[in-house]
Amino acid sequence: MAEVLVLVDHTDGEVKKTTAELLTIARQFGTPAAVFVGSNVEAARPRLAQFGAEKVYVIDNADVSDYLVAPLAEALAAVVEQSQPAAVLLPATPHNTEAGARLAIKTGSGLVTDAVAVEGSEGALTTTQSVFAGSYTLTGKVKQGTPIITVKPNVVPPSAAQASATVVPVEVSVSDGAKTARITDRKAKEKSGRPELTEAAIVVSGGRGTGGDFSPVETFADSLGAAVGASRAAVDSGWYPHSSQVGQTGKQVSPQLYVACGISGAIQHRAGMQTSKTIVAINKDEEAPIFELVDFGVVGDLFTVLPQATEAVQKARS
Repeated sequence: MAEVLVLVDHTDGEVKKTTAELLTIARQFGTPAAVFVGSNVEAARPRLAQFGAEKVYVIDNADVSDYLVAPLAEALAAVVEQSQPAAVLLPATPHNTEAGARLAIKTGSGLVTDAVAVEGSEGALTTTQSVFAGSYTLTGKVKQGTPIITVKPNVVPPSAAQASATVVPVEVSVSDGAKTARITDRKAKEKSGRPELTEAAIVVSGGRGTGGDFSPVETFADSLGAAVGASRAAVDSGWYPHSSQVGQTGKQVSPQLYVACGISGAIQHRAGMQTSKTIVAINKDEEAPIFELVDFGVVGDLFTVLPQATEAVQKARS
């Protein structure tokens, strides 16, 4: 079977859950092969091997890791040329979407972004997307070149399958034209003790209805071991960090459970969470648009509902 390339999402060799998910998908229609950009691959190898990566193409080149997007696309194109894969899978982030688009142009291939499912067999892959704020489900196939697909997190549970994860160094020569935007500084994100928003299985978000007081949202989220998100209205008001914004202009999440607290459900927000498996909304306005989208709705004040819900969760876990 042909290889399926998976771009590794990692921080200093610490492999993120999204990579395990993509390796699980890759095993369905090919031989998974990871593409690791950066240093410290030895720290990543055990986890990559655990989820089925037979090879790990390593690009340890400052010209790739110290610049934005364009060098990454050139590096991926070099791996595609070397391996002739059945497909290339990337975690769905703004950075990877641009890299995937550049890679598609370089290889004369088709691109699918924000897929929520990838199925089929080698040469006959079908992707599924949820579009227009969840109003439509779109299925598609890449008919030219190598399918390049960015996949949303939490679309499949990671499944282990031990493999060798043999390291294959890749030499890449980056063009001068690609080195026009250099990364000058990196700063580690301050840890909150909560899961990463885009990877979390449960997300609890607050909106305008919080009035700026996110304490009941955070307390309820912590009782569930959830990440905390926010609507654009809450972020623009300065109530919560921009890094926690869920929506079309923020982060797109696809957890098993999404709880919207005091969020009206504007199209901008829905575009960022519409693919969540189960959606619960708490809002005082029974006419709020969010109720058109949910699996379960609670008409009530979040400052009354959330403390009761938190108490019930804590009691159930005790």
